[in-house]
Amino acid sequence: MMKSILLIDDDVELGELLQEYLSMEGFEVNAVHDGETGLTEALSDRYDLVLLDVMLPGLNGFELLRKLRVESTIPVIMLTARGESVDRVLGLEHGADDYIAKPYHHHELVARIRALFRRIELAGEPAHESDDGILAVGDLTLKPTDRSVSISGEHLTLTGAEFGVLQCLMEHAGELVSKDNLSMAALGRALMAYDRSIDMHVSNLRKKLGRRMDGGDWIKTVRSRGYLLVKS
Repeated sequence: MMKSILLIDDDVELGELLQEYLSMEGFEVNAVHDGETGLTEALSDRYDLVLLDVMLPGLNGFELLRKLRVESTIPVIMLTARGESVDRVLGLEHGADDYIAKPYHHHELVARIRALFRRIELAGEPAHESDDGILAVGDLTLKPTDRSVSISGEHLTLTGAEFGVLQCLMEHAGELVSKDNLSMAALGRALMAYDRSIDMHVSNLRKKLGRRMDGGDWIKTVRSRGYLLVKS
């Protein structure tokens, strides 16, 4: 089935070029050019992914994303200005799955989009043919088939990237997982130099998971190497 993408960017000319290019790559694209309209469209359940610019009239990209995440976990790739690392960090803090700096090559954007879709599809497959792939560590449970996570039976709302990070950590509970492997599992791409995306997704996960029943952290940092999910 053709994937549907919502582009929210105030650059009308860029929107037209991207619509033409992405349609040639097999995607259906709709472009809107202000924040309020973008939020309404993003919440319409008509799209599989959102490309979101930071600078928008009416409602900027960060405000839009914050409001969107209250009601939706739709994958979001932020479009940020090259060199503006603070925008990337803020975007990830607000719940973006990934980011790409403008100006960018169209083939790089397509690669990011395909990587996210591929990761989401893989995450939904059972771990073994003989079971439903349910992962459980203590009172934390993750079900890949319906992409749900709960602690002591209470549902947690995670973004796609957060789900991917947690699933990878739970599959290797008690073991060190490198940031490179987490990036492939959560974003479907290799980690780039000075890329803090996995660090931010882990930080967001920690906030949502809270403390273990023994008062400790669910996720431990191994400096300069990666992260591990505490098994017991």
